[in-house]
Amino acid sequence: MAVVIIGGGQGGFQIAASLRAEGYQERITLIGDEPHIPYQRPPLSKGFLVGKQEQRHAELRPAAFYEAQRITLVTARATAIDRLARRITLDSGEHIEYDTLVLATGARNRLLPHDNVFYLRTLGEAAEIRQRLAAANDVVVIGGGFIGLEVAAAARILSKQVTVIEGQSRLMTRVVAPVVSEYFRSQHEAKGVDILLNATVQRISDNEVLLGERTRRPADLVIAGIGVAPNVELALEAGLPVGNGITVDEYLRTPDEHIFAIGDCAECPSLYFETCVRLESVQNAVDQAACIAKAIVGHPAPYGAVPWFWTDQYDIHLQMAGLPTGFDQVVTRGDPESRKFSVFYYRAGKLCAVDSINRPADHLAARKLIGAHATVSPDQAKDESFDLKTAVS
Repeated sequence: MAVVIIGGGQGGFQIAASLRAEGYQERITLIGDEPHIPYQRPPLSKGFLVGKQEQRHAELRPAAFYEAQRITLVTARATAIDRLARRITLDSGEHIEYDTLVLATGARNRLLPHDNVFYLRTLGEAAEIRQRLAAANDVVVIGGGFIGLEVAAAARILSKQVTVIEGQSRLMTRVVAPVVSEYFRSQHEAKGVDILLNATVQRISDNEVLLGERTRRPADLVIAGIGVAPNVELALEAGLPVGNGITVDEYLRTPDEHIFAIGDCAECPSLYFETCVRLESVQNAVDQAACIAKAIVGHPAPYGAVPWFWTDQYDIHLQMAGLPTGFDQVVTRGDPESRKFSVFYYRAGKLCAVDSINRPADHLAARKLIGAHATVSPDQAKDESFDLKTAVS
């Protein structure tokens, strides 16, 4: 029984590693289209950019691991899936047969309709940006989400002049409440970052970015982080259903019983939020991989991990548990001036998410609360004398 995994990122690697950990002894083939052994992406926008980490630090395992675990790495691009024959076609013309296929095709950067813009998702892109950062003085970052702000922080650590351009009225609009947006805006501005909100780029030249007739910013280097799109084309061409990602059930299986999908490219039902979600996080890829590995070895169980995320910018460590979609009430625990506080999100009176800034204990408690479908009242959440752990004991 052969397992073939398309995608050499965190999810693809983790499937292979989890299968061996579960005692799976048959053939495992991991297909990736980058000329590197599997690596993790989070360091690329943080320590790697400022020179504190090198490629070897990002590698998920050394090359010897794959030989020892009998995991065959194939550097190629999968171009077609023949579901009837259970066969993958590669861009080299080679064919690989499977008994079980896992699609871990990830996502790709959304692009701007401008030249002279760099993007950060792959190791190769990160290496080029790092090289260009060394020679740049004026850096413009387009996009005020996680990647954009992490890149801005790295550039300021390197003493570059940095401008962040965000089209919305606040930073990280899609994922955090206004109080968190404002906190990060104030911290970046305190470090010397020029933040422009409600701003739209009209033109990018070799040495400046034009936003309007009178708004220009010098730019030796322009980097965009405006979100990603899931890589679903291979599944779509194979006749698999696709929404905001490859559609899978609670076991992460597509309607084809021989094909699973995982990570950034997969949209699955949520046990916590009564909807289908596509999550872009390391945690999600790792936990989904463990779920699929168990299913392949004959111990299926619904995927039920609590979503959580993080970002590091300067000395700010933001940890997020749950999904704040549709929240209608927010309370703050702690004082933002202390640089250690949490924000609790409620939807129809039920706790749905918690953002914790430099408060790891709150984050761990939040994951347990959401995982247990428990809650604390807004009054309890903002009362620092209330022990959050008692709500799940």
